[in-house]
Amino acid sequence: MVSTSLSLFDFDGTITTDDSLIKFIRFVVGDTKFAIGMVALSPMLTAYKLKLIPNYKAKQYMLSYFFKGMTEEKFMQVANEYSLNHIDTILRPKAMEKIAWHKEQGHKIVIVSASIECWLKPWCNKNNLDLIATKLEIKNGIVTGKFLSKNCYGIEKANRVQEQYNLDDYDHIYAYGDSRGDTELLELADESFYKPFRD
Repeated sequence: MVSTSLSLFDFDGTITTDDSLIKFIRFVVGDTKFAIGMVALSPMLTAYKLKLIPNYKAKQYMLSYFFKGMTEEKFMQVANEYSLNHIDTILRPKAMEKIAWHKEQGHKIVIVSASIECWLKPWCNKNNLDLIATKLEIKNGIVTGKFLSKNCYGIEKANRVQEQYNLDDYDHIYAYGDSRGDTELLELADESFYKPFRD
């Protein structure tokens, strides 16, 4: 039997207090290499802030700079460790309370994130949550730094939700987000909440 309600949650900034991408990079490479990398990437980041390059290209540049050439085994190991041991330190208590409430109601809960599936999936599995996220390309056991899927941001969030779930199966849809990248996701819902868990 299909749950009568669907609850869609953006991850970074909505459920968390910080950006999991930045936290993940710092966790893997350390503060010094991260700082050096951010200086090297600063022209690209400036272009992104000026809207000269799109979100997905900026993210691919960052991931490629820090992780291109890393073995799949090493990357999945650090992603798993980060997911299970560090994500809990950046969660918003009010967001987790809302997720618990939706669980109590028997709702289907889906995390819909532009972040990379590798470091969100273990945490989602631990919390019995469905996940739609950006997939990272790994070829011949090596991280390429490119995306395997489209960046799960903006209209792609709505597209991916509609590809995986028949919205007509649900009597009620809730959505939670905190940025312009969540606009189309929020538009799918009967009840949408923007920055709902901020103090």
